[in-house]
Amino acid sequence: MAESTGGGTAAVDSYGDAMINYKLTIAYEGTRYRGWQAQGNTDMTVQGKLQAALSKMCGYVVEINGSGRTDAGVHARGQTANFKLKEHRGPNEILEYLNAYLPEDIAALSVEEVPERFHARLSATRKTYRYRIWTAAVRDVFARRYVTEVRETLNVRAMQEAASYLIGTHDFTSFCGNRRFKKSGVRTIYKIELTETEKELLVDITGDGFLQNMVRILTGTLVEVGLGEREPAQIRDALMKKDRDLAGRILPAKGLCLMSVEYGEEKTKDQEKRKWKSG
Repeated sequence: MAESTGGGTAAVDSYGDAMINYKLTIAYEGTRYRGWQAQGNTDMTVQGKLQAALSKMCGYVVEINGSGRTDAGVHARGQTANFKLKEHRGPNEILEYLNAYLPEDIAALSVEEVPERFHARLSATRKTYRYRIWTAAVRDVFARRYVTEVRETLNVRAMQEAASYLIGTHDFTSFCGNRRFKKSGVRTIYKIELTETEKELLVDITGDGFLQNMVRILTGTLVEVGLGEREPAQIRDALMKKDRDLAGRILPAKGLCLMSVEYGEEKTKDQEKRKWKSG
């Protein structure tokens, strides 16, 4: 097995040749896509569009691993992924090619070479999502694809109290959209921030990982607290009893955006050399 330039061992293809691992950071507007994950019955997925562009560039099939699967209609400002190529290509070359051939609602923000063992999902330590709630009396027609309107007055103080019960390591099965989910529902929420602006309420949630629809259900539950439909302390019961019926509504996908994905202290190859960014 061939050695990589950064030390350690590089992945090899079926012919025994070394493959180069790259990390990609991307942004996309999820409105017209059926989620992140590639699907056999449609080419309208973010992963599918990226794999098609990379495969066209290389002349062979390139598979890409995302940090997580965003649902249909969910947006991203800082999604990450990794892919492996049979030949070495400069990060700037890859970046320029992707931005030339990707649809206008997907943008490659940065490309960097990473160690062979780096995996966008398995190596991630924290993710931050933002949910945008439009609270102004008059809708912004130019923001309608990115926000969910709540016309009633929200008690943000009560929502903050409810959010405090969610901080820490818990079994979040009650907040999972898949009722047949059989694996562990234990996740850690590090931070929930509610920020009021003149026209919006921003809900930022940072955790080590999230179950299916978890952020949208967490936020929907907080909204119900804000509307006076449930008490903040009911959050504790929902967590303990692991019953989806005890948690709140699931909010629309359009208000959700993956803001960032964080990794550990291990340096990537390009952090030791240089990192290429668009713009």
